Amino acid sequence: RIHWYSLYDLPREWEATTRHREAEGSSYYRHFHMGLLRQDGTPKLALAAFAKHTPALGLCQWFHFEDHRLDDAVAWMKRLGVTYLRTGLSWADSFRPNALDWFDRQMDALRDFDVTVTFCFTPEHRGIAPHHTSAPQEPAEFAAFCADMVRRYAPAGAG
Repeated sequence: RIHWYSLYDLPREWEATTRHREAEGSSYYRHFHMGLLRQDGTPKLALAAFAKHTPALGLCQWFHFEDHRLDDAVAWMKRLGVTYLRTGLSWADSFRPNALDWFDRQMDALRDFDVTVTFCFTPEHRGIAPHHTSAPQEPAEFAAFCADMVRRYAPAGAG
């Protein structure tokens, strides 16, 4: 399956946490500009070309905790004819207040798509190093988060 990255450009205000955002070859730098929609939601030229290849071409769109763009993103994806969506659920976010409420809202909003979920982002207090890309101190804790999310959101009979 091929997925375009992503529906939205990353907001310039967001910190580039993996490497310097302006560094040559930085994946974060590229991600700031790879959306079909600009940060303000206006379409880019690639939008019309992308729409010619749906539903076969999927979309990768990450939603940050309580992301205000969720409903607009769903409307755009439906308008574009997107069927396949790759997104993520953050282990780090699971420690925030009302995390399950947000995860439930996100996954409910995405229910009409064929969703592939990536489980990502180590909580700083649970990593070997205090960073979201760190390996977990206890891999079984991350595995338990993944198992809980699969039980909660996988369609009945999936697998």
